Amino acid sequence: MKYGIIALDVDGTLLNDEHELTPRVRNAVRAAAEQGSEIVLCTGRGSSSALPVLNELGLKGTMITHNGASVVDSESREIIYATTISHEQAQRYTDYCRERGIHFDMNTAFELYVEAMRDDAEMMYSRMLARPIIRSRNEGFPEGMVKLSIFALKEELDDLEAGWSSWNHELQTIRSGDYFIDVQHHQASKGKALEQFANKRGIPREQILALGNYYNDTAMLTYAGWGVAMDNSPPEVKAEANEVTVSNNEDGVAIVIEQRVLA
Repeated sequence: MKYGIIALDVDGTLLNDEHELTPRVRNAVRAAAEQGSEIVLCTGRGSSSALPVLNELGLKGTMITHNGASVVDSESREIIYATTISHEQAQRYTDYCRERGIHFDMNTAFELYVEAMRDDAEMMYSRMLARPIIRSRNEGFPEGMVKLSIFALKEELDDLEAGWSSWNHELQTIRSGDYFIDVQHHQASKGKALEQFANKRGIPREQILALGNYYNDTAMLTYAGWGVAMDNSPPEVKAEANEVTVSNNEDGVAIVIEQRVLA
């Protein structure tokens, strides 16, 4: 099968647990691009922290960021598509976090804002190559907001989700990692953004290869003609995939590309 698009999640998939791009993975992705496959990063990261990963691959092009809430061009920094959320919709989620001392950030397509910075959050942003902008509560929400991201220990997030279970949600809440819950527009997903991008390119879904590892990747994996879950994925994500490969710490992305694209 010749794949016109290869959609790659970043953290837990393309990068290992040390947030490193290994030489084998880099070489496989570049080789696929040289053979004509369009490489599309599909990540929960913001656009600014996804760009260094694309640069390390030595590639350029379109990126699907914020779990599909924004689609951007890496060269021009043009925002091709975005689903924004209103300040009124976001308010109840940020109030809930403030009352409990839970860290959150506010994201536009390219900027990331925080009201305060703890040591653990600062380390997390450093690993993600993100540069938060301090914004006081009095300044309110930024314009063009596409996502709230909540960062806490897994147990705290489990309790938070339980507390939200009785809510009538106007926004979508999705776990994008053990330590993250993202709050965004109901129409935002990696799968929907990937479908729109493929239609624009005229590439049928059968010619799309997608690799991911977490709940926010499920829509992308099920839309693609061949969806691959990493071995470090939760069981529910593996069940939605066409194939399960080895983990992100064992060059799983490279193995799949070598077998399905480069062989």
